[in-house]
Amino acid sequence: MKILVTGGAGFIGSNLIPELLRTGEHEISVLDNESSGRFADIADYPIDFTRGDLLDEDVLAQAVAGRDAIIHLAADARVIDSIADPRRNFETNVVGTFKLLEAARQAGTRRIVYASTAGAILGEAPAPIDETMVARPLSPYGASKLAAEGYLCAFGAAYGIRTLSLRFSNVFGPKSYRKGSVIAHFFKRLIADEPLIVYGDGSQVRDYLFVGDLVRGIAAAIGKAATGTYQLGSGRPTSLSELLAAMRQAIGPNVPMRIAYAPFRAGEVHTTWCDISLAREKLGFDPSTSLVEGLATTWAWFQKVDQETLSAPTCV
Repeated sequence: MKILVTGGAGFIGSNLIPELLRTGEHEISVLDNESSGRFADIADYPIDFTRGDLLDEDVLAQAVAGRDAIIHLAADARVIDSIADPRRNFETNVVGTFKLLEAARQAGTRRIVYASTAGAILGEAPAPIDETMVARPLSPYGASKLAAEGYLCAFGAAYGIRTLSLRFSNVFGPKSYRKGSVIAHFFKRLIADEPLIVYGDGSQVRDYLFVGDLVRGIAAAIGKAATGTYQLGSGRPTSLSELLAAMRQAIGPNVPMRIAYAPFRAGEVHTTWCDISLAREKLGFDPSTSLVEGLATTWAWFQKVDQETLSAPTCV
């Protein structure tokens, strides 16, 4: 299968590409503007790389031509930044996704797998969240991902493209040095011997999914007939205080871990975790990495990375 991965130089993409290539059954091309990733992280793999933006229709047409399937990871995924600058978030996530879908329709691409999000779309919904719940986004980022899901559904119904929206929970793992999520942020601060800033009282709950489990799920989903929306998470609730305890276990007793508390931030969901039973049934999704195991693997990777890389601007 000839697969285009948008955003393939980013955190998830750079973990997904070796998983897709592992079987030797796929030919991979990547479209990435390197705003939240870098080509160097995938340069050793046999791929065709195009540096370009989703909003450039000429670049999109060339990237999509001849592709059997698209895995659409490229996005502006910053919740807080989307509140400060909703237009930029809308242009990238909604307009960019529409242009990609239109290019795929023109090229005759028949399969699109979209990287969506869980908690940001549903807002403060009773946990565990599932695919049947009414969406009530609390941020422009959540709204943009919901709008893109709608367009995938519409293009699937109107043009016969098999579209699949995968709502990721909080993903962590190696190569997340430019990711602004809590685990990557905390690990970078630990290496810099800086205090960990907890916004709120540590009671907020998330679903933390190791990237290795996620990319195996995506790689399996690309070849299945399933369409619609599915939750991909660990299926386990973890409070921020529990996460800190697991981090302590993963990094060992010799690394100082100082914690400072600050007020809750507007636009952030307090409690969200996933019911993944539908993905288990229809996609065969079966995450098996424990939180401590995943944290230990991630911490080992962060310790091996040079300081210049770790100090790169956080983008996602």
